[in-house]
Amino acid sequence: MKTEWDYTELADAYLERPAYADDALKKLFSRAGLRKNSHVCDIGAGVGHLTLPLAAKGYIVTAVEPNDAMRANGMERTASLPNVTWVEASGEATGLPASAFDFVSFGSSFNVMDRQNALRETYRLLRPRCYFTCMWNHRELEDPVQKSIEKIIAGFIPEYGYGTRREDQTEEIKKSGLFSDVECVSGEIVHTQTATQIVEAWRSHATLHRQAKEAFPEIIRAISEYLHTRATAKIAIPYVTRAWIARRKD
Repeated sequence: MKTEWDYTELADAYLERPAYADDALKKLFSRAGLRKNSHVCDIGAGVGHLTLPLAAKGYIVTAVEPNDAMRANGMERTASLPNVTWVEASGEATGLPASAFDFVSFGSSFNVMDRQNALRETYRLLRPRCYFTCMWNHRELEDPVQKSIEKIIAGFIPEYGYGTRREDQTEEIKKSGLFSDVECVSGEIVHTQTATQIVEAWRSHATLHRQAKEAFPEIIRAISEYLHTRATAKIAIPYVTRAWIARRKD
């Protein structure tokens, strides 16, 4: 399925992206009152980074992903899990039954769709008084390695912007008029990788890809050159998982 954000060329690189912080997920699942066999719709499931921990809890997961390459990777990673089903659809129009889910999640996907339309679809999918969440992993930009990478990016794109993925989602959620009890939840995670793995993860950075355009390969090359000059075999990358959770209004 074709969407505005085409992840086809980024799908394999996306496998190197970090998992979400366990403590943040625990808080979200507890807040939502989820139990084994709760029905969850994971929208924009990508390669399964959020689908996997949802399934590990024993939830029955419907993973929605429009991109063929991303969905293929996700299906491969979850092939042994009988409680995961994959669907080709967009987040704004899943085609799934109304009031069928106890929880709806967006892992690093809410920002790549029309958020108000996605919220209306989420409201339709949820059972009364159930919850949805949207979340992202944010690099800790004060980390010395990340500061150096930011400097490289700014050298190519002086006006580089992070887009809506780093914004507070509270007002956008409230604007829909469909959800209440909006809460922000966060947790820290350190992702340790080789320089080669980090470079591969950067190849999956769609926001950078869109803004860099033809300069994208040069930026990736500059990041690679910088990282490979470091003496350490592995590099620890600190992230914060930031998530917003809200309850469907009756």
